[in-house]
Amino acid sequence: MSPTSCLSLRFGLQRYNHFLFLSKKMNFYLKNLKILMDNILSFKGVKNQKTNYLCPMTHKAGFVNIIGNPNVGKSTLMNALVGEKLSIITSKAQTTRHRILGIVNDNDYQIIFSDTPGIIEPAYQLQESMMDFVKSAFEDADVLIYMVEIGEKELKSEAFFKKIINSKIPVILLINKVDTSNQDDVEEKLSYWKEKVPNASVFIISALEKFNVENVFYKIIEMLPESPPFYPKDQLTDKPERFFVNEKIREKILMHYKKEIPYSVEVETEEFFEEEKIIRIRSVIMVERDTQKGIIIGHKGAAIKRIGTEARKDLELFFEKKVFLELYVKVNKNWRNDKNQLKRFGYKD
Repeated sequence: MSPTSCLSLRFGLQRYNHFLFLSKKMNFYLKNLKILMDNILSFKGVKNQKTNYLCPMTHKAGFVNIIGNPNVGKSTLMNALVGEKLSIITSKAQTTRHRILGIVNDNDYQIIFSDTPGIIEPAYQLQESMMDFVKSAFEDADVLIYMVEIGEKELKSEAFFKKIINSKIPVILLINKVDTSNQDDVEEKLSYWKEKVPNASVFIISALEKFNVENVFYKIIEMLPESPPFYPKDQLTDKPERFFVNEKIREKILMHYKKEIPYSVEVETEEFFEEEKIIRIRSVIMVERDTQKGIIIGHKGAAIKRIGTEARKDLELFFEKKVFLELYVKVNKNWRNDKNQLKRFGYKD
């Protein structure tokens, strides 16, 4: 039996009713049932883990890299696919600065998902380094996910878009945030993107509501090349613990500060000591100007205390252990345009 037939037996229609339980979006989903079924029926089978012994299948593995404009939902999608909150999520553009890998393992496959910064025209060295991460995503991808939102009609970089439509590797185009639209608009955008990117398999999704995400996951497995695993089967990501500490703290800064503050901040964890019942962490928030330092700290330290408390609670959930978190603020002038500083913070090799 072929791998494609095996996949069809493994995955299919059994869970399509999942979206019906999202009562908040019930009316939208019912109106778009036909569109959803067109996607589901492409798998021609029923997911049934008990039929594994009928479907001997070689191991599949590969890099699945997610690209798109800022704020289209790339990080939300990766977290949904991986099942862990690895990428921080806020309503602000350029939330993701690094390329973050999330690894999903099963007996028959290993998927290495890669979340990348939103595509922009860089204005300073930090943003140039962020776009280098996007370029690297084209170089090692086995499957490329190009993500757009429902009202979007173009990528902010024509050069990157040409790479997508001329790609020799499988491309999946995801139209996200369809829960904010209506049936006519969704059908129009489906036709538009199928014509615009004819080499792509096109899906409508809501990453936030996990609508149709499972079917995208099955399509990814179908597209993966046969390969042994690239990482140990118990590994979740390529990033160390300190990276996630830095990102959790930066997420809170993005949530609570406006204007230039979130984009002028870098976080560095200087100490990370894990004991039997507690993790002791000391992190430094770096800003570019003295005035920014005062804003981060706030009146009598109230602002930085709020950041610390919220970050600590998230870290305790992430590490499943009590956390003691100390935060300090330092001025590191012009770090965003300093190549040595960017290398120190992991933005350059």
